[in-house]
Amino acid sequence: MTTRAIRSMVMALTLLALTAWTGAEAAEIRVLSTVGMQPAVSELFAQFERASGHKVAVTYGLAAVLKQSFADGRAAADVLVLTSPLVEDLAKQGKVAPGSKVDVARSGVGVGVKADAPRPDISTPEALKSAVLAAKSVGFAKEGASGVAFARALERLGLTEQVRAKYKDTGTKTGEALVAGDIDLGASQIPELMAVPGVDVVGPLPAELQTVTIFSIGLATEAKEADAAKALLQFLAGPAAAPVYKAKGLGG
Repeated sequence: MTTRAIRSMVMALTLLALTAWTGAEAAEIRVLSTVGMQPAVSELFAQFERASGHKVAVTYGLAAVLKQSFADGRAAADVLVLTSPLVEDLAKQGKVAPGSKVDVARSGVGVGVKADAPRPDISTPEALKSAVLAAKSVGFAKEGASGVAFARALERLGLTEQVRAKYKDTGTKTGEALVAGDIDLGASQIPELMAVPGVDVVGPLPAELQTVTIFSIGLATEAKEADAAKALLQFLAGPAAAPVYKAKGLGG
């Protein structure tokens, strides 16, 4: 039996188990998800909906912003898909159910340019420094995990002041800003850049400057649709989801 056939069988069995486990009554599961996971979980949510009959109502955004909105009570959720430290912090606050946190994927920070633009060399810290200095404009998410990591890399390269004048906060739209020509060089989670047509992912940050982000899922303590939410968590953490994470640039 081929690897593809085995994966298909695992997927089918997992979805069949989910359908039986969740029961016949459909529920709406509220999810807060970081955009860093959007390329993968959007596909997984669709698979789960088809198999279970449940509906996933998801809000995407920067992990830190979503976490704060949830913690403050401004945003409700049954399931959280955020970076690992943020889910852990919510668990310590009693807002994520004990034992429900699972690390499911990881990503490094990458650099992208518009598809028809010259590809700079970023293979070493010195090469990245030259590329950043040569760019007319640089964009990344000020409050995003990737943006914080890239700002740290710029600081280590001694470029914080040089970049300040040509920096643009791209929020959740770094790839789109590259395509629109609003910035010349953008830094974000690699899967986010990969997901935007018209973006050329030049590569990951040099190993000496790289920060790997771990993404986790968790069940909200006060989840209204707890049973359905648990089924979704089981699916997102299960073997059928792993190939999707990998295909979208997210290692398990």
